[in-house]
Amino acid sequence: MKRILLLAATTGYQTRMFGEAAERLGVELVFATDRCDVLEDPWRDAAIPVRFHEEERSVDAILDRIRASPIDAVLVVGDRPTTIAAMVGEALGFPGHQPPAAAVARNKLLTRERLRDSDLLVPWFFATAAATDPHELAGAVSYPCVVKPLSLSGSRGVIRADDPASFVEAFVRLRALLAAPEVRAERDDAHDTVLVEGFIEGSEFAFEGLLHYGALNGLALFDKPDPLEGPFFEETIYVTPSTAPEAMQWDIVNAIARAAAAIGLRHGPIHAECRVNDRGVFVLEVAARPIGGLCAGALRFQKQGTGPLISLEELLLRHALGEPADGWRREARASGVMMIPIPQRGIYRGVQGSAAATAIRGIDGVRITAKPDQRLVPLPEGASYLGFIFAQGESAADVERALREAHACLRFVIDPEVPMVRSPNG
Repeated sequence: MKRILLLAATTGYQTRMFGEAAERLGVELVFATDRCDVLEDPWRDAAIPVRFHEEERSVDAILDRIRASPIDAVLVVGDRPTTIAAMVGEALGFPGHQPPAAAVARNKLLTRERLRDSDLLVPWFFATAAATDPHELAGAVSYPCVVKPLSLSGSRGVIRADDPASFVEAFVRLRALLAAPEVRAERDDAHDTVLVEGFIEGSEFAFEGLLHYGALNGLALFDKPDPLEGPFFEETIYVTPSTAPEAMQWDIVNAIARAAAAIGLRHGPIHAECRVNDRGVFVLEVAARPIGGLCAGALRFQKQGTGPLISLEELLLRHALGEPADGWRREARASGVMMIPIPQRGIYRGVQGSAAATAIRGIDGVRITAKPDQRLVPLPEGASYLGFIFAQGESAADVERALREAHACLRFVIDPEVPMVRSPNG
């Protein structure tokens, strides 16, 4: 039986999907994570505990554990373990993204520099210490601009500023997020730096692909129909196939292929984000991992357009074991996902209307991932969604319409947070 190591920054539904895909293929899955305590059975007891901020020690721990039971491939879920996965793969001689490339892909500043040096379109940008007084910068930058962290994902901490006053406010807000205990717990030196760059007008797209020894296989190009103009950039709807003109789609794929090569990514899954305007394609990032959260549930594939459908997780497992990706194509029907945004800060109590949402024509499922009594924090400080809505249809327009109608059925009960009041005696 083949054995695949999966380094996971998240647990729960996404790990279950990989586990189910592995069972279908007759593959044994071995988990390594810094969250072993919340892994579900049957993987919890066999999981390898690691600390993502201690890369070399984590690699040594993994290599020590698998010495008696060798593995055949390495995969990764989430941004934080991508460099460790690359280091393990390199130590074992597996094809994959190299550690320096994975490290660049995780860092927005390093990515900007690589893209600029390869003559790809980038906005103006500069990095500054998070401790910098923003008043000293506010009069020197052009507007609109964006302040963002170097290594947080999912648009967390990304804020647009249109004038000096909003720049100072955005910078201070980002600095507070980077100083938050849960962020400092990552022990990432990148959290000491802020990236400031010009705001890029245009339409935004997401791209899912597989690099096979440097050759890029496109799996899906997603439209993001909701405008992402700021001041925050919470993603909501992904729909594929894209309705962009064919020439624009080719330009996007070409730019992402060039960006991946500039970063040094070579073999394995990638997830890219870009913006397109009259100047061309601006690649925002090319991550050395597959699409995050539960969004992979919107993707299914067939071999040469025939035969049974398989999940993205199964396709990634097959590729990790050496199967080329060029024969696999996304299903013919349009599909999409809505990441349900958090409308307000507070304590989640429940949701109404799930049955009505599920009954909407085209809806594949409504999965609420928020838990009762969970504290909800919206962007830019938050790092999660209320849940996910999945849909299929004959066209992208049908899918988008179904997602919006289903979302309109949902009513979330969120109590405001009650601030803690200390007694005079503490």
